[in-house]
Amino acid sequence: MEVAKLGIIGAGQMGCGIAQVAAQAGIEVVLVDAQPMLADKGRKKIDAALDKLVQKGKLKAEERSAIIARVTTAENMSAFADCDAVVEAATENQELKKKIFSDLDKVMKAGAILASNTSSISITLLGAQTKRPEKVIGMHFMNPVPVMKLVEVVRGLATDDATYQSVVTLGKRFGKSLVTAKDIPGFIVNRLLIPFLNEACFALQESLGSIEDIDNGVKLGLNHPMGPFELADLIGLDTCLAISEVLHAELGDDKYRPAPLLRQYVAAGWLGRKSGRGFYKY
Repeated sequence: MEVAKLGIIGAGQMGCGIAQVAAQAGIEVVLVDAQPMLADKGRKKIDAALDKLVQKGKLKAEERSAIIARVTTAENMSAFADCDAVVEAATENQELKKKIFSDLDKVMKAGAILASNTSSISITLLGAQTKRPEKVIGMHFMNPVPVMKLVEVVRGLATDDATYQSVVTLGKRFGKSLVTAKDIPGFIVNRLLIPFLNEACFALQESLGSIEDIDNGVKLGLNHPMGPFELADLIGLDTCLAISEVLHAELGDDKYRPAPLLRQYVAAGWLGRKSGRGFYKY
């Protein structure tokens, strides 16, 4: 099935990024957030991002106008009724996502695809909240979405081939490279990334080195473009903690246990770039 109209629930950094790449690919987008004012704010963020592309000569002004015109906002999920697919990009909270998928199932038309941008939560579990588990799939974008090339496609136990092929086609239309992962907590990227970031927190907690020394050691010694603390601040420490907790609970191995220091930072509200302070101040 070709996706001509895409719903996106969640107008945060990820949701807005997905909306932007979809609109740039010529797809009509409906953006919804639990707080309608955030959806409107999200559309303005997309407009500003497109303006920067025009200023850099990467986009023509008339193209920018056509792209932003394809993005509309709505106050609730009922606006998704005629969408071919929806991507859920809400907070990484299992109970919240379960409710969203249950609600989406009631408003989406027959045959529509329900995709989640979750980075750790079971696609099979989310599919079980619906009467169309064969149409539920994971579509995990990387942050920032307009820049990062990768999308992880995650098949739940019941996901059918038609849904998988439609999502692969959609991802390619976005200009992304795709990898397919099994529906096991963390999938590919976060199964490897989160223990790495968490271990950096343990290293800092044990005074193995300063924040700057650990970041520089990784960048210069491992040739990573960002250090673990820079990256954790970009992702959001609350998101890192949530994924780590899912890995620990679902896989049952203590190597995934969240570092106490990570818990402290989240408890203090030091969540990274989005809060103005994480391991660094912004």
